[in-house]
Amino acid sequence: MRLEDKTVVITGAASGIGKQTAERCASEGARVIVTDIDDGGQAVADEIENDGGDAEFHTLDVTDSDEFHAVVDAVADDYGVDVMVNNAGTGHPGGSLEDVDDAIRDFVIDVNIKGVWNGCSAALPHMKEQGHGSIVNVGSLASILGLPKQAAYSTTKAAVLNMTRTVAAEAGPYGVRANAVCPGFTETQMLEQYLATQDDPEAAQKAMAEDYPLKRLGKPEEIADSILFLASDESSFVTGHGLVVDGGFSTC
Repeated sequence: MRLEDKTVVITGAASGIGKQTAERCASEGARVIVTDIDDGGQAVADEIENDGGDAEFHTLDVTDSDEFHAVVDAVADDYGVDVMVNNAGTGHPGGSLEDVDDAIRDFVIDVNIKGVWNGCSAALPHMKEQGHGSIVNVGSLASILGLPKQAAYSTTKAAVLNMTRTVAAEAGPYGVRANAVCPGFTETQMLEQYLATQDDPEAAQKAMAEDYPLKRLGKPEEIADSILFLASDESSFVTGHGLVVDGGFSTC
């Protein structure tokens, strides 16, 4: 059991990568704290419990710093916090930088940057005090590449990667690691929403897959496995790293 007796807090865990990560961590012995602004996270926690795992759900808006700290403080008081997975994120409709609505830009910044900031800020005091911990932030291929028509998203995901490096440098002396996972296009609800804007979603997905050396898009469980690695002691000498999980897209 790679996470036996450890408590893992996961944001955005009602669906997609977050849901798969919750289930994967539970299968490796973790107590999983499922959080999401969507009440569907309760079903994820219930499913884990029904399968013999240990999970509980907390409603959480990651953009609310006070709420985030309250949830993490309560978890820490009850169990401690061994792993913080800042997975919650959002995208935006494609458009040139000058055409992106200010309200949309600000919302993406609030969720993707401030949400991760809040998660790190809430978890770090507890991890430093206990002398260990692993923070895993979910970035994107956009953390390392400027994606056209995705200025706000690319900006925020690049910030997540450099924030991760800063946290690693600051918290390392306290025994706390921080890493990021940077997925390529993955078969999640966010991808479905993008494809729905295309004239032929099926053809659009096939065309996207052709840009990848593996000739397919990623699956949420594959990203979850990468998060599990960085969360576990198997990566005990890895910190400040952005693990690119993109089927080879960035090599082309």
